[in-house]
Amino acid sequence: MYVIIVYDVGIERVNKVRVYLKQYLNWVQNSVLEGELTEAEYMKVMNGLKDVIDESVDNVICYKTKDRKYLAIDEIGTKKAEITTII
Repeated sequence: MYVIIVYDVGIERVNKVRVYLKQYLNWVQNSVLEGELTEAEYMKVMNGLKDVIDESVDNVICYKTKDRKYLAIDEIGTKKAEITTII
């Protein structure tokens, strides 16, 4: 599946969430990561996020689609980061 995760978390957890998610997804913009995940990887990511965020104040939204080809993306301006291959 193709996944886009956006997050709004406390400043003290921003880097922790970004570093954690970069293990699985491509960082495309401040607080936005995207990429391909298997169902098992997706469950692992979501469960791991619960250990990093404070669910009483933080918010994470995950948009999923079966394949990136079903997703139309319009982008304006300069990219924050190039999408790279995850090892």
